[in-house]
Amino acid sequence: MQLYHHPYSLDSQKVRIALEEKNIDYTSFHVNPITGKNFDSSFFRMNPSAKLPVFQNGSHILYDTVEIIQYIERIAMVSSGGDESTLSSGEVVEWIYKIQQWNPKFFTLSHVPPKYRLSVTKFLRRVIIARMAECPELASAYHRKLKEAYETEEKLKDPEVLRWSEEHLERILDEAERKLSESTYLVGEEFTLADVAFIPLLSRLALMNLEEKYINTRLNVAEYWNVVQERPSYRKVIGKYFHGWRRHKTLLKTWCFVRIRSLLKQY
Repeated sequence: MQLYHHPYSLDSQKVRIALEEKNIDYTSFHVNPITGKNFDSSFFRMNPSAKLPVFQNGSHILYDTVEIIQYIERIAMVSSGGDESTLSSGEVVEWIYKIQQWNPKFFTLSHVPPKYRLSVTKFLRRVIIARMAECPELASAYHRKLKEAYETEEKLKDPEVLRWSEEHLERILDEAERKLSESTYLVGEEFTLADVAFIPLLSRLALMNLEEKYINTRLNVAEYWNVVQERPSYRKVIGKYFHGWRRHKTLLKTWCFVRIRSLLKQY
C-alpha cells in the first residue's frame, strides 16, 4: 500500500492518523503542494486534480479522503477477523462528512500574509506553465489547474466567500462543543474515525495561531484538544512537524525552496 501525501495537507493528516490508529503499514511518498510537486507529470498523470492524498493498494487507487478512511477501516476489520458490525456507526460517518464539507482553502489562505501568499501563488502558476510546456499531452488538465489558481485569488478578494467559510467552521466547532459536553470524544467515550477527521481541523487552527479565538473560547473543545494531542498517532503525524520549533523549521524549509527557485527561475 502506498500513500502520496504531505504534512501540510489537512486531508493527508486525516488519512495518516487513520492508518496509525488502525496499525496499518504503508509506504509513504511526500508530495509537497507548496513547491508544486503535485504538478509533476508522474503524479499528475495519476491524479489530474493534483489534490492530496492519493492512496494506492495494488491496482486500486483512491482519491477521495472519506473513501480512503473508510477503505482503511475495512482493511483493519478484515485483518482483525471482525465483521461489518465493527465498522463506524451512522453518527460517526455523518460527522466525517460534516467535517469534510468544510473547505479549509479559503480560510487558510485568507490568514496567510499577502506577501507570502502571493509569492507562492505566483510560483505555482509558473510551475504549472512549465509543466504544461514539458507535457503538451496534459495541457488541457494543466490549463484547468491554472484557471483554478486565478479563480482562487479572485475569490479571496470577496468578503462573502471568507465570511461563509468562517461561519461554516464556527458551526462545526459549536456543534462539537455541544457533543463534547456529553462525552470524551465526538461520538461517545471511544475514539472513532470522527475524531480522526476532526483533529487535523483543530491542528490547522493551532498552526495558524488561532487557538485563542476558535478553540480556547470553547471549553469542551479546548479540553478535548489537550487530550487528543497526547495520542501517539497525533504526535507522529502532526506533532513531529508542527510542535514548537519544528513548526518554524518545516515552514522555513519550504519558503526558502520557493524563494530560491523563484530567484533562479527554476520551475
